[in-house]
Amino acid sequence: MEGTSTAISIPEASGTNTEAKALVPPPAQTSAPVVTKRESRFGSIFRKTRAAGGWKRGLACIDFILRLFAITATIIAAIMMGTTDETLPFFTHYYQFEAKYDDFPALTFFVIGKAIAGGYLVLSLVFALISLVRPHAVGPRLLLLIFDTVVLGLTTAAAAAAAAIVSVAHDGNQRANWVAICLRFDGFCQRISGAIVASFVAVLILMLLILMSGLAMRKH
Repeated sequence: MEGTSTAISIPEASGTNTEAKALVPPPAQTSAPVVTKRESRFGSIFRKTRAAGGWKRGLACIDFILRLFAITATIIAAIMMGTTDETLPFFTHYYQFEAKYDDFPALTFFVIGKAIAGGYLVLSLVFALISLVRPHAVGPRLLLLIFDTVVLGLTTAAAAAAAAIVSVAHDGNQRANWVAICLRFDGFCQRISGAIVASFVAVLILMLLILMSGLAMRKH
């Protein structure tokens, strides 16, 4: 009896591995986002705009704080000058020696000018807040620049006129035979001198505000 032989065919391992590898999907390749020239240009403009808005907003914040200081200095100057009144303890049957601010037209002009400047500075806070919220807005900044210049002229004129009166009150004028009244009215002269110092502080702050407004309106 002849034995029968069974042939078993075993597939090659290499072929099986190749087919298995072919069934596995390839890994997803991550590609970097492609930035076109147009997107790059707009991104650069956006970054520059944000940078410009940052320093302009900083200027607007400083502008708002300086306006608060200017309001304080202006109100102090107006109150000190407007409440100046001194009466000497001695008098005669016909005369009473008294010194008030409204005895001098220049000091009256000083009080009126400071009242106008203080009222404007309070109203200007609204436009200063608009410039703080919208630092690129040119309209509010231009209005502030124009009116700050006008108020600066008014404040400087009032302070200069009052300073001339104070100089004569302290030193007198020998050619005109004007006697220095501060020898008697010491409290009166001290108060009006303090008011003038506060007024010139407000003048300096207004100068800074005008320079900052001009700087903020620059395009580059």
